[in-house]
Amino acid sequence: MVDISQPIYVRKTFSLHDKKVRGIAYQAALAVSLSVILAAVATQTVSNMKRRGIPLTFDFWNQTSGFQINQTLIPYDTLSTYGQAFWVGVANTLLVSVLGIVFATIIGFLIGVSRLSRNWIAAKVATSFVEVIRNIPLLLQLLFWYNAVLKPLPAPKASISLPGGIYLNNRGVIMPAVELQAGASWVGVAIAVGIAVAVAFGAYARTVQKRTGKQLPILLVSILALVGSPLLAYLAMGSPVTFTYPELKGFNFRGGQQIYPEFAALLIGLSVYTASFIAEIVRGGIQAVSKGQTEAAHALGLPDGKTLRLVVVPQALRIIIPPLTSQYLNLIKNSSLAVFIGYPDLVQVFAGSVLNQTGAAVQVMAITLAVYLVISLITSAAMNAFNQRFALVER
Repeated sequence: MVDISQPIYVRKTFSLHDKKVRGIAYQAALAVSLSVILAAVATQTVSNMKRRGIPLTFDFWNQTSGFQINQTLIPYDTLSTYGQAFWVGVANTLLVSVLGIVFATIIGFLIGVSRLSRNWIAAKVATSFVEVIRNIPLLLQLLFWYNAVLKPLPAPKASISLPGGIYLNNRGVIMPAVELQAGASWVGVAIAVGIAVAVAFGAYARTVQKRTGKQLPILLVSILALVGSPLLAYLAMGSPVTFTYPELKGFNFRGGQQIYPEFAALLIGLSVYTASFIAEIVRGGIQAVSKGQTEAAHALGLPDGKTLRLVVVPQALRIIIPPLTSQYLNLIKNSSLAVFIGYPDLVQVFAGSVLNQTGAAVQVMAITLAVYLVISLITSAAMNAFNQRFALVER
């Protein structure tokens, strides 16, 4: 007789007939195969590089570059190193990417809202903008802005004069330059304080509105904080911020700040092209909000402007932000097209000039790819954190 009151232990054996065991075996085989392939590729690459005399190390990083860069945000000259040239390219890429994101967002939101306007002309103009811009390749648009719009401008002697000491010619935009005197740091502190006050008051006003429904004057307080405190610091420190105006001497301007046509063409092209896609994202997000929300806001007496700003857009952002992140990433990566119009971004400076002079193709391209990857990951993380503010919270 078998005593069924006692537990029966069955020893499990590993068998390829077991689905889990088979899955682990397949994954292990795939990992080994990939490792063998990568090792073979790396070995062959090193062998080819040695045979052709291509550098295998990063010794070139501290060597003198010997070439000039027309637009630099950090100190650089022909005696600087390739490493410094790399940072110039990174800074220029970040500059055009950040400004492009800001301008593209503003233009895109305006166009997207205009597409839903009751004004027939505004709606049709916005629709035409979207349909035309997003269906023309970005590279052609960059070449258009550079060769057809900015390059044909008059020479410096015949510059187009704009108010405020600004001149427009085929060498770019020449504007007054800011010079900081003693005490200017306090103006910077006042600006930082003004931003902090505006952000803090905005958060407080939103809390009060959610609790009581009362609307505080956020715009007025923000303007006073952002303009008033720096202005008081500026006057108290005896005008520590001055302007140097450009003057035409010979065949070119002296003094002032120059915005090169390459930078302007790239910034305009990226902003306008990306804005056409953002406009459609905004339009779709607004239309996805239930019409009952708008009707309820109107029933409470809210005008169209406040209904859009306080009711519709905050809900639409839950839909807008995820695809908006993709457009920001596309703009950052599309900035690499700057090489076609001569703007000294990371690709043009580092993956172009530095690579040609040093021949360190593998090292240079690996660093360039890593930089774009890091920038994209940081942008994604920031947008995901921003998206958490508008995500629905389960209770």
